[in-house]
Order: sequence, then structure tokens, then C-alpha cells
Amino acid sequence: MERVKEIERSIIKKFRKSVWNPFCGALNDYELIKEGDKIAVCISGGKDSMILAKCMQELHRHSNIPFEVVYICMDPGYREDNKNLLEKNIEILDIPVEIFNSDIFDIVNTAGGSPCYLCARMRRGALYAKAQSLGCNKIALGHHFDDVIETLLMSMMYSSEIKTMLPKLKSSNFEGLELIRPLYKVKEKDIIAWAKSNSLEFLQCACRFTEDSQIYEGLSKRREIKNLIANIKKTNPNVDDNIFRSLHNVNLSQIVGFREADKGELHSFLENYDK
Repeated sequence: MERVKEIERSIIKKFRKSVWNPFCGALNDYELIKEGDKIAVCISGGKDSMILAKCMQELHRHSNIPFEVVYICMDPGYREDNKNLLEKNIEILDIPVEIFNSDIFDIVNTAGGSPCYLCARMRRGALYAKAQSLGCNKIALGHHFDDVIETLLMSMMYSSEIKTMLPKLKSSNFEGLELIRPLYKVKEKDIIAWAKSNSLEFLQCACRFTEDSQIYEGLSKRREIKNLIANIKKTNPNVDDNIFRSLHNVNLSQIVGFREADKGELHSFLENYDK
């Protein structure tokens, strides 16, 4: 019990500037939590979802805004050693998690196509359905600052589109449910520092399909983007912050074309050029 108290204190003391303040900043700036919310915090077993759970616990204890929070974790078919590590960390961190089973890994392994894309979609759907069954109106995922800027660059370089993860998003398939990303402003390096400082070891990618193969790691587009940003930071230390800020400072008068909604009508700067 003393260890978990030290871990919790570290978030609001040692890592107050790098983790707790950005966490609270995202909640306030993007209005992620409102009075009466019931939020399902989704835990995968990785470092991001685990620190999210601890931040949400701390917030729930001290927030002036009354809201409910539950913690859910889907086991998509983890190997026994990975499941044991997950359960060990849940116990160490004293998180009241409800674990429910699915056969997603088995389905993905036999479906063909892009395993990561299919797995992500199926896992998201299972989590939404579970949250809805618990009466939640929001689910919280552990996407962080680096996920946001990497998604932007991946979209530009591989999809010919400028877009990224939003801090919150209403579900189009599960009525009344909204996705929130409270770690939106928290950098991955600071999450890693928190884990190392507290001698915590979390699950990496625990997918049965890729864990024994280096092929998918080598082809990972996200890994390529991570390396690209890291290389640019050697000569421009603020490049990651600049990319993030640019998402909040889009000058539409200098954009050649844009859509007002996903898959909506494409507009051109020529429409108002002569006005």
C-alpha cells in the first residue's frame, strides 16, 4: 500500500509540471469532463493507459466536478505471461479494473489483411459496447501528445490529408457515447520517465500476431515518423511543440482546399478568391 501511495504522490509532486499539469490543462482547455459524466477509463496494460488510470483516480478524489469513473480492460487473448504482468500492475497500482474477455486476437490472426487496423477497430468497438452496457456516456483512452503529432504527419505523408486525433469525439456507431483523450498534452517521454522513476514495467505490444516477428516493427509507419521527429529535434528542439501548436493555429486563408466534415464536400480557396 505504501508503494502505491508513493506512485500516486509522484504524479502530483515530482511529475506535476510534466504530467499532472498537462493532464489538467487538456481537461480544462477541451472541456473533457462535465458534471454528471460517467466515464469508462479503458486500460490495455501499457504505460499510457495505466498512467491515465492513476491520473483519473487522483482527479476523481479531488475534483470539484461530480462525476463517476469505472475502469475496464479487455483481454483480447493475451498470452499467459502478458496477462500475469497486466494483473500484477493492476494490483501494484491499486486500480479497480473489470477485465472482460474476447477472442479478437484469434479473429485477427485468421482474417488476413492489415492485422493492426482490424484489431484496433474491433478492440475499440468492444470497449464502446462494454462502456455502454455500464451506463457510461464517455470512454477515456490513453492517446498522448506524441500520438497526436505523429498521426498528423502520417496523415499528410501517407494519406494526402491533413488531420489528426481530436481531444474528444462523439461516436457515430454508439449513440450517446463520446471518446475523450485526457493525456492529449502529456508527452510520451514524460510518461516513460514516470514509469522508470517508479520501477514499473508495462506491456508493450502484446499482440500474438506481431510479437514474434520483427517485420511489422520494421514496416511501422508510426515508427518511421517517430524517428523523423527525433532526427529533426536534433537541430530544432521545439519541432514537436511547433507541430502541436500548428493544429490550434490553422490559417484557412492560406489553405488551398479543405473539408468542413470528414468525407464532406471539398472546398477550394478559389471559391472566395475574387470576393
